[in-house]
Amino acid sequence: MRYTDEQIDLLRAHVGKSMSARRFEHTLGVEKMAARIAAIYCPENESVLRAAALLHDVTKELSTGEQIEIFRLHGIKPTNEELDCPATLHSVTAALVIPERYPEFADEMLINAVKYHTMGRENMTLAEKIIYLADYIDETRTYDDCVALRNEFFLAQPEKMSKKEQIDHLNRVILHSFEITIADLTKRGKVISSCTIKAKNSIISELKNS
Repeated sequence: MRYTDEQIDLLRAHVGKSMSARRFEHTLGVEKMAARIAAIYCPENESVLRAAALLHDVTKELSTGEQIEIFRLHGIKPTNEELDCPATLHSVTAALVIPERYPEFADEMLINAVKYHTMGRENMTLAEKIIYLADYIDETRTYDDCVALRNEFFLAQPEKMSKKEQIDHLNRVILHSFEITIADLTKRGKVISSCTIKAKNSIISELKNS
């Protein structure tokens, strides 16, 4: 699936009307970052990843109750773990509503990139890794960890690397991001999603076997 600039422009305009100015600013930042990373790793999928970036937070500003209602309407019961990680519910609910609200963007690569952009998962695809990282390091993120990770990724000049070096570099940066996230959640006494633990271990295995 590939999307035209016109389709992306229309999607951007529609999404912008459905969220706060602050959330839309972040969304545009993720779109820009996803396009920048895709240009290095998979330019053939840039339009899909831009669309995924525009849609990744479409349910972010809903209440926990509204998120749970989306699960119910789709015949799904959130697990106890999901309920213990309410800040991640929007990634699943966004993936659920895309086919009905934005049917022309109901692409498997796009939907999975949205679904796993917060927690990750075991054996993440390249598209999933790119949206996960773009969300973490977009230019609107000014937290020290986000800035440091953004510098870690780009100052290494991945555009000058071989394909294997690029993938290893991406995996190392994502591994570092998981380590930061897990350390922060542990410090704050928050539940850590088993998906994130599995994602971290999967990346470690990828690096060992590369």
